[in-house]
Amino acid sequence: MTNSLDIEDLKARASEVSGLLKALSHPNRLVIACDLTGGEKCVSDIETDTGVPQPHLSRELARLREAGLVSDRRASKNVYYSIADQRLAALIDALCDAFGPQTSARGSKRRKE
Repeated sequence: MTNSLDIEDLKARASEVSGLLKALSHPNRLVIACDLTGGEKCVSDIETDTGVPQPHLSRELARLREAGLVSDRRASKNVYYSIADQRLAALIDALCDAFGPQTSARGSKRRKE
């Protein structure tokens, strides 16, 4: 949170933020969201990238879409998904920074040599 956000603003937005975090609380949904930060992708590409089986992938994409976090568009037989809310992309970037492969189990960044 930034210093410019006061507690009343935080209280007013807490439900919204909590809903976003709840939507990302399943590992498959989090991995899908991470994959989509790279840009729009069709379902088969998301399946290949994430390893999430198609039936599970469809269910999780529907939940992310219902939460307003991803959007879809049809092109012939393919459905393409993308991040609908750029705040989600910023959150995913922050999570990757905090928990990415350069981070140790204790949360401190490893030094690049």
